[in-house]
Amino acid sequence: MTPITPESTSIGWIGTGVMGLSMCSKLIDAGYRTNVFSRTQGRADSLVQRGANWCESPQAVAGCSDVIFSIVGFPCDVRAVHLGSTGTLTVAKPGSIIVDMTTSEPSLAIEIAEAARANGVHSIDAPVSGGDIGAQQGTLSIMIGGELEVVAALQPLLEAMGKTIVHQGPAGAGQHTKMVNQTLIATNMIGVCEAFLYAHKAGLDLETVMKSVSSGAAGSWSLSNLGPRIIDKNFDPGFFIEHFIKDMGIALSEAQKMGLSLPGLALAHQLYLAVAAQGGSRLGTHALQLALAKLSGVDWKSV
Repeated sequence: MTPITPESTSIGWIGTGVMGLSMCSKLIDAGYRTNVFSRTQGRADSLVQRGANWCESPQAVAGCSDVIFSIVGFPCDVRAVHLGSTGTLTVAKPGSIIVDMTTSEPSLAIEIAEAARANGVHSIDAPVSGGDIGAQQGTLSIMIGGELEVVAALQPLLEAMGKTIVHQGPAGAGQHTKMVNQTLIATNMIGVCEAFLYAHKAGLDLETVMKSVSSGAAGSWSLSNLGPRIIDKNFDPGFFIEHFIKDMGIALSEAQKMGLSLPGLALAHQLYLAVAAQGGSRLGTHALQLALAKLSGVDWKSV
């Protein structure tokens, strides 16, 4: 495949939310010419001010880009962006590459890859983990499904955004790996929030408790990175609860297809639905603390 370099490669970017904005910014930092589209144009203003070219649709992005990235909200958005009437595959050039970094359905990743192949286009699924912090620092974990040769060619771009970049297998394998990731996070967040609730009711200082437990066997990314936000009552999103609910729903659906019983994941899904019902769908995943505290009659915001 043609080597990917800032001089020879034009990048397309679709989706400039909490994650996408920082990820695209890393590619601009690396010197790549970038064409950008977002449903809310104002969210891309900072990228345009740095030299990105604004496009009016995913179709327009694909028409002038060699590699087309997307990171949007839900599977229906992914479908519209790539397979819709104004989607990328209506105009993507033969030999170009689609890289969907949204957490989405494995079956949809396979469908896009097959449609792309029919048009002479390459497609990989490359969901990420690491939240807003990882996106800002360029240290994301990127889980990839698709052709190994294509993944190898994309390394300069992936390395600008991530630290752990692993090819998991054919189309859909990246999405399946992300479901493993989300299953691990879901029950871990229950443990983090319940532990903080216990510490509070026991009269302990939460910051002092963190010093003791975060570096031992109980340590985790969620505890170290989201624990301080819980203590500070800062529930701004690094990752929206509504998107996490979507992810868990996909994982539970895939588990059902495989004949698996995942009661821990199902419990986490129900608890997060409670947070959303209480008005927290656009808060960060660590806002699970609010719902669990409410079950015990604790107003966490007053702690």
